[in-house]
Amino acid sequence: MAFIKEESEDVKIEETIRVKHEDLQEQTDLMVMKKETHQWNELEKKQQFEKPQEITTDEKPTLTKKTSSHRRPRKSKSACNFTCRQCGNCFSRKRTLEVHMRIHTGERPFTCKECGKSYSQKSNFNVHMRVHTGERPYSCQQCGKSFYNTGNLAVHMRIHTGEKPYSCHQCGRSFNQNGTLEIHMRTHTGEKPFICTECGEGFICQSALNYHMISHSREKPFPCDQCGKSFICKASLMNHMNGHTGTIVM
Repeated sequence: MAFIKEESEDVKIEETIRVKHEDLQEQTDLMVMKKETHQWNELEKKQQFEKPQEITTDEKPTLTKKTSSHRRPRKSKSACNFTCRQCGNCFSRKRTLEVHMRIHTGERPFTCKECGKSYSQKSNFNVHMRVHTGERPYSCQQCGKSFYNTGNLAVHMRIHTGEKPYSCHQCGRSFNQNGTLEIHMRTHTGEKPFICTECGEGFICQSALNYHMISHSREKPFPCDQCGKSFICKASLMNHMNGHTGTIVM
């Protein structure tokens, strides 16, 4: 029973790291790509409404009501010069439509030379590059931890707020990340897609498989810095460390 408890604790720790650095990055990139159309439409609408206002303010005070009302139909008319034949979205500029079409064609012309990942927009590519440069411009005001995009910061903030928007419809348990919910659902479905190549045993997540593989290699990667004794998982090491401090964890 102690072994199962230790494995569960270790899996939770490693799952959090994996979701933040791998699954979160993929989900964030996909969500950004799916929202490209909405973002461009909002930009176009803003430009269409701002442009006539600038012209109006430059006109002389003697401008009549008839002249100003004459411009209104031109706003809606020019807002839909270029239409996507696949989804029906409209754009006022051809260039905006061309960028939008990458959603349908799958074109990703901006490729990272470091890892080979590709993106449909340069702005998304620039955000990705922070993974390699180490730049993390978005910081948590409560604990000071920094992130390279706003999506990861938003997920992190749920730790402080206690928000858990992803709920299991079978048992009611809630989670702060969709990726964690997906892993949890495998406990209900019995799905174990991560298979050990040594013995064929299956696991619900990669971190659980990694922990299991230690039993084959007999590796003990977690040493105690006080006595030198090593352990196969971090949870066991923490239990051991409590013995040095005089705290016993059952």
